[in-house]
Amino acid sequence: MTRRPGAFAAARLAVGPVDEAARGATTARLDRLAKPRGSLGRLEVLAAQLAAIAGTTPPPLPRPAAVAVFAADHGVHAQGVTPWPQKVTAAMVAVLAGGGAAINVLARQAGASVLVVDVGVATEVEAATGLLDRRVRPGTADLSVEPAMTLADATAALDVGAEVAGRLVEDGARCLVTGEMGIANTTASAALVAAFTGRPPVEVTGRGTGIDDDTLARKVAAVERGLAHTDLTAGALPVLASVGGLEIAALAGYLVGGAAARVPVVVDGLIAGAALLVAAALEPEVLGFCVAGHRSPEPGARATLEHLGLEPVLDLGLRLGEGTGACLALPVLEAAARIVAEMATLDDVGVSSG
Repeated sequence: MTRRPGAFAAARLAVGPVDEAARGATTARLDRLAKPRGSLGRLEVLAAQLAAIAGTTPPPLPRPAAVAVFAADHGVHAQGVTPWPQKVTAAMVAVLAGGGAAINVLARQAGASVLVVDVGVATEVEAATGLLDRRVRPGTADLSVEPAMTLADATAALDVGAEVAGRLVEDGARCLVTGEMGIANTTASAALVAAFTGRPPVEVTGRGTGIDDDTLARKVAAVERGLAHTDLTAGALPVLASVGGLEIAALAGYLVGGAAARVPVVVDGLIAGAALLVAAALEPEVLGFCVAGHRSPEPGARATLEHLGLEPVLDLGLRLGEGTGACLALPVLEAAARIVAEMATLDDVGVSSG
C-alpha cells in the first residue's frame, strides 16, 4: 500500500513549543478552585500540560483517544535473545486486529479506537479490518552484526508514523496513544536507550518477556555488539537505523506527528520510550506534548524516564507493551481536564482564599 513520503519532515517542521501562557492561566485557575492550593497533586500538573498543548484553558477533553499499534520483526531474534518464535508477531497482529488482545480490552474500556499498522512484519499477514498495511520491509537485519536498517528504511518508517498520527487526528482523535508489537523489540529498544542515555547495555537491558539468565546474557551481548559497530556521534537518524526497529521508528514519527497536530500523546513503556528518545533527539519540542503513561519495571524504561525528566502517571508493574499502560492512564488525563472545566471556584462559593 502506498506510503506518504515526506510526512515526517512536514510534521517536524510543524512542531512548535507548547503554549506557556495557557499553562499559566490554567495554573492560576486551579489555584482559585474550591480546594486547598495544589491539593489535587499531579492532576493539576497534567491539567496545565493539557492546556499548554492545546493552547487554551480550560483544556479540551483528551477524547476520543486513538491507539496506534505498530508491528514489526527484528533480525536480532536470530541471536537467541528471546524464547518466543518470530512467528508470534504475525499471530499477535491477527489477534490485535481481531480485537482480542489486552490493548483491545483496555481501549474498549477507555472508549478508544485501536489501529494496527504493519510496518515491518517478517511474514505475511492476512488483511483485516483495523489493520493498515504500511510495510517498509519484512523485518530488520540483525543489529548485532550489521545495521538494522538503511537510512531510507528508517526514514520511510518515520513517515509511516507521522502519516498515521495525522490521519487519526483528521478522523477526530483528540489524544494519541502509543502501541507496538514485535518479538525481540526489547533488544533493539535497549540498544537505543544505551545509545541515547549513555548508560552501559548491562544497566538498561532487561528480561522482557521473562527470559532466563543465559538468554539475558545473550541479549546484553547482542546489544553490546550492535553498539560497537554504531557511530554514536553520527546523529539520531543513523543511530536509529543502526540498532533500532521499524516499529520504533514509526513510533518516533507518530510522536512527532502528534506534536505537530497539537494533541497529547500518551507514551507506553520501554519500546515507546526508546522511540521518544529518538523523537526528542530529532525534535526536542516533542517532549512538551508527551505524557508518560506508566512506569515499566524494565530497567531501560526507567532509565529513559530519568533521562527525559518524565514522571509517569501510573506505576502498576506492567511490562506487556501494546500500549496497555498508556491506555490505562487515559481516565486520569480526562479527569485532569474535567477538574479545570467543571469544578467551582472559591469565588463561586463565596469563600476568600485569603
